[in-house]
Amino acid sequence: MSALDKDDRALSQSDKALLALRELILNGELKADERISELSTVERLGVSRTPVRMALVRLEEEGLLESIATGGFAVKSFTEADIADAIEIRGTLEGLAARLAAERGVAPEALAAIQDCVEELDVCVRETAQNPEQFTQYLKLNARFHTMLIDLANSRGLVRQIERASTLPFASPSGFVMAQSVLPESRSILIIAQDQHRAVLDAIQKREGARAEAIMREHARVAHRNLQLALQSQRSFDLVPGGALIRRRATV
Repeated sequence: MSALDKDDRALSQSDKALLALRELILNGELKADERISELSTVERLGVSRTPVRMALVRLEEEGLLESIATGGFAVKSFTEADIADAIEIRGTLEGLAARLAAERGVAPEALAAIQDCVEELDVCVRETAQNPEQFTQYLKLNARFHTMLIDLANSRGLVRQIERASTLPFASPSGFVMAQSVLPESRSILIIAQDQHRAVLDAIQKREGARAEAIMREHARVAHRNLQLALQSQRSFDLVPGGALIRRRATV
């Protein structure tokens, strides 16, 4: 086997370990604050120790694990304040992306592409009233809109920072969309979010940087509101990716 083949095989095993471990954490099979045994993880995933070690380091970088004083890693848990901060950071960075796009100007073809996405979202929002399964489509379109918006800023450095800020599942733009789908307020929340999508695009087209930034920062607070609503409903909370990692306040 050549050195290149060995590198490809190692990369494949590392990816396998990373994806499998991330899934075990997010679906609650590995509990919050639980110590991760490297040896048992090797046996559980059926890969060698090196890919497991690489996956553990990567998950610490993503914020799902934390190193412990005695060595090794434990599954990280999060307070409501932690999540609110993560959402606020992501919203601040997306606001900067919107402002840069407005101030620098955007090519007509790029504006046309994101406008098409907004129009698809319009249709999707209307159809959710009759078909709740449309939330899955909304999830995809919403993620696409945010990716396209960030790209409009034409800043690779900013893209990297937003990717880092969105690594936690509940900090991403779509972190609470599926949880929102079972909330009584879901329809009104979708309409507000979609109005903000249209408003920020209008601000970018008109080269209104401060307005575009303010809209995106406010848009992130929709996710914070969804968090608060999800925490009040077990049915909704069960649909939050990584919800098992959130330390909920005890209720009397």
